[in-house]
Amino acid sequence: MAEPNTRVSLWYFLALILIILLAQQYFMTPKTENVNYSDFRKLAESKGVDDLLISTEKIEGRLLPPGVEYLSKTRNDPKLPEKLKEQFKNEPVRFSTIRVQDQDLIKILDRQGIKYQAVQERTWLTSLLSLILPTLLLLGIFVYFFRKIGTGAGGLMSVGKSKAKVYMEDETKVTFADVAGVEEAEEELKEIIEFLKTPAKFQALGGNIPKGVLILGPPGTGKTLLARAVAGEAGVPFLSLSGSDFVEMFVGVGAARVRDLFAQAQEKAPCIIFIDELDAVGKARGLSPMSGPEERENTLNQLLSEMDGFDTRKGVIIMAATNRPEILDPALIRPGRFDRHILVDRPSLKGREDILKIHTRRVKLSPEVNLNTLAARTPGMVGADLANIVNEAALLAARKNKSAVEMEDFEEAIDRVVAGLEKRNRMMNPREKEIVAYHETGHALVAEALPTTDPVHRVSIIPRGIGALGYTMQLPTEDRYLMTKTELEDRMAVMMGGRVAEELHFKEISTGAQNDLYRATDIARSMIREYGMSDKLGPITFERERRPLFLETMMPPGTKDYSETTAQEIDQEVANLIARAHTRAREILEQRRETLEKVAHVLLEKEVIEGDELRQFLNSSSEGKSASGPG
Repeated sequence: MAEPNTRVSLWYFLALILIILLAQQYFMTPKTENVNYSDFRKLAESKGVDDLLISTEKIEGRLLPPGVEYLSKTRNDPKLPEKLKEQFKNEPVRFSTIRVQDQDLIKILDRQGIKYQAVQERTWLTSLLSLILPTLLLLGIFVYFFRKIGTGAGGLMSVGKSKAKVYMEDETKVTFADVAGVEEAEEELKEIIEFLKTPAKFQALGGNIPKGVLILGPPGTGKTLLARAVAGEAGVPFLSLSGSDFVEMFVGVGAARVRDLFAQAQEKAPCIIFIDELDAVGKARGLSPMSGPEERENTLNQLLSEMDGFDTRKGVIIMAATNRPEILDPALIRPGRFDRHILVDRPSLKGREDILKIHTRRVKLSPEVNLNTLAARTPGMVGADLANIVNEAALLAARKNKSAVEMEDFEEAIDRVVAGLEKRNRMMNPREKEIVAYHETGHALVAEALPTTDPVHRVSIIPRGIGALGYTMQLPTEDRYLMTKTELEDRMAVMMGGRVAEELHFKEISTGAQNDLYRATDIARSMIREYGMSDKLGPITFERERRPLFLETMMPPGTKDYSETTAQEIDQEVANLIARAHTRAREILEQRRETLEKVAHVLLEKEVIEGDELRQFLNSSSEGKSASGPG
């Protein structure tokens, strides 16, 4: 970029100052009538002047009517008073004369009662400074505000500029050594790295590197970290921005920013463009009838055009991440644009252990800490969850003034993340505490009795989180990706165990089972409407709503495409499943009524029972897991 011509700008500035000085001299300075000193002396003796300003060089003052009459006579100009009045109109008539050494002048002024005062003569330098300093101040204020609304970051004139953060080769500082649990994704991306390092190897055989790489996965699995690791491994600049950075209140700004982003990338090639949360700008067109999304669609159209127009042989790779791939526009993810899709799924047991090793590298661990056990205790958690657990454990150990983080700190951190913050100060009356104890014991006994359920890890009646008065924690023995009909029915029976325990002991029910009923009903509806697990309705799915692929929240349901009669049959089948789960839980707890009472009383005393201790109670009563299937 050429440097600005500061010399020309300086000459412009000096010319502006000169023009201002001349304007001040000829237009802003009040005009005066020049008189010689002898006339001034006579004017003073006849009191024809007043308000004198006496300096070392000159005398200025105001002419009075007697002075004007005197000047008109001495100059033989009877029309001088009218000329002065026409010239100065309503302003005072001023005069000026050169000062000479006159010792009697002050006496004359005092005798005539003429007002006068001494002033210091202003030099040309003083006049120049008095003008330049305010001018510089105004100029500085003008430049400051122009930069604020102009080319500055976020300024009005820069709305069309890309907001991408540029990380150079030595600024990325993230490699595959900082990423774990995504080995398959790493293998897929190594080809991208090799192309960025040695593009001639691929071009010699006529191969084309994929233009775009779309990284899919649930939130927190490390999609952004993986993209930065690719840039760090390849040693190329990394242009990172979010999909929402394209959106602005002004029409056309999004498309302008897309153009500017690709222009920057071409200048810095080879490099990587990374767009996080691609669904913010790449949502399928035409889904909303409102006119608001038109600007977003224009931005998407410009993105599609730019992806078609740039040449991958220059070494520009586009990477994007999203957890909602099902709502992306088909034109965006077709071959030729984002033609390679890489899934970053939730880590396995081995992956969670590797992630914990990375996050505990800078944490001082006690020798008794077993990362494999911690990985087994955190099923379904992603990298962000595990990083949070490690940080929470370190904070807990520091709060207790420990020299190293121990296993119990990690256990407490997991409980805090899973169940919420422990609230021992929340006082429950004995009646409510007893209800919670029997409720949680019911969950635990049913879970231990059924063959396909996960073993109980801990039972607690200590309030946690927002509304949890207690919890029963189960831990799977292995990673699972499918569930059978029997396993789903067993899980519903466990959820109904708390309510059944209350019915058996108190002969009434409480509101504590609200969340259990919600989850059990959700499983039952999914079994009937989605999985075709109804003998009456047959292998038919009634689920037509579009769900987020990696998010747990439901999207607004669509229009039903089945009759009201079928809807009633679905509701009846769901009710049958819930009733069957309730009956199974009641049968199990009635057979273990003595153990229910014993465990509930111990739980009331200790507030927490570990899974091994619970199984000792069951073994002593010979009431372990049965082999019975669903009733």
